[in-house]
Amino acid sequence: MKLSGQELYNKLVNEYKIIGEKGIINFSLKDLTISIETKDTVGNLLQEWLKAWMMVEKIEFEENTNSQVFPDFNLDKHNKKLDLLEVKTFDWDRGPGFDLANFDSYCNSLLTSAYRLNSDYLIFSYQMKGSELTIVNVWIKKIWELACPSGTYPLKVQEKKSVIYNIRPGIWYSERSKFKPFNSLEEFLSALNETRYQYPQTRHTNGHWLQNVLKNYEEHTGVKLQVR
Repeated sequence: MKLSGQELYNKLVNEYKIIGEKGIINFSLKDLTISIETKDTVGNLLQEWLKAWMMVEKIEFEENTNSQVFPDFNLDKHNKKLDLLEVKTFDWDRGPGFDLANFDSYCNSLLTSAYRLNSDYLIFSYQMKGSELTIVNVWIKKIWELACPSGTYPLKVQEKKSVIYNIRPGIWYSERSKFKPFNSLEEFLSALNETRYQYPQTRHTNGHWLQNVLKNYEEHTGVKLQVR
């Protein structure tokens, strides 16, 4: 069965009713089984669980063999430009600390693969008590619905010693957040472009970056975006 990201989310949340469900994390070696109470394996385990669930449900997908390369899954095995799915997880009590993308590689990839702007992010939030994990909430979002401005740059990024490393999410689910997510893909691209202009390391190469991304996006999708 072929599903879009939104259809996958609907099946997982509304039909399968994953929210509120609990799981236990154990590890067995020979005749000893231990409970795992650390959280550093949760992301990988949930992604492996999702893969197994999609196989049981006979949902079409192809996994990326390189875990460091975007996306985690292609939901369309025949057209790699459509239905790209990235899976993210975070501890509900700590808030979203994951990266949306590496800043430099994302900006460079948009020059040739601008269709990835339409990728879906499937996000699981969880709480852990001992080795018991509870799924608190699940979202399906586009990158512009997760990214937001910040006090430093027009786009929230992870910056260390004046070097930008990653694009970071805001707290999209909170009404109290000072910085709200962007309202559109165009707003996100405008902020990304302006951040590249303000950031000394990309300013000198930024002259035609946005125009080239928009051109590539139109070539792949047939949609002409208007970005200020």
